[in-house]
Amino acid sequence: MISVHNRERGCGLDVTATLATGRILPVVVLQQARDAAPVAAALTAGGLHCAEVTFRTDAAADAIRVMAQQPGFLVGAGTVLTPAQVDQAVGAGARFIVSPGFSPSVVRHCQALGVPVFPGVASATEIQMALDAGLDTVKFFPAHQLGGIPMIKALAAPFRSLRFIPTGGVNPANLRDYLSPAAVLAVGGTWMVAPDLLAGRRWDEVTRLSAAAVSAAREH
Repeated sequence: MISVHNRERGCGLDVTATLATGRILPVVVLQQARDAAPVAAALTAGGLHCAEVTFRTDAAADAIRVMAQQPGFLVGAGTVLTPAQVDQAVGAGARFIVSPGFSPSVVRHCQALGVPVFPGVASATEIQMALDAGLDTVKFFPAHQLGGIPMIKALAAPFRSLRFIPTGGVNPANLRDYLSPAAVLAVGGTWMVAPDLLAGRRWDEVTRLSAAAVSAAREH
């Protein structure tokens, strides 16, 4: 099995290893690109050095372009649905791609570009599709609605080589539980970059919540 998504073309950066070190992947929805730099700075101050910027707004590509220029900060694109969006994200500087479901065309395009990709899965069938595509790390989404930790453990049993990034419903109250299974590489979360915090430009609160998440992750 060739895990072509694990190494970023040209930089030699192992994205999966980077996520495994921090174990928290902030999922950011930015309405304005001008907030990209302050968000990256606030996350970094709290000990988080990465973010997934979702393609749910028109500001996504510009926000990624700004974050990609922040020293030591790893930025990827989320909610990527088409190969065209892959090109847009990578052109803006995204170092990895995340999709809400498994799209063979998106995965193939990322692999052709040498860009790490973490497709969303919700079932054993989709996991087997990911394995057939040569992947070893997937997003489990929406985690809470799909059964949470018990479901992750159930799926991890037959697919022992697979690593999961559960996203959807992860919060400070259950963070430690989601990080406990050995099959969990990292978790995706929005609470440290919640819409109300970004709208209010409450960067100190972003930093505080990020630092608390980092502290909790270090316990596992």
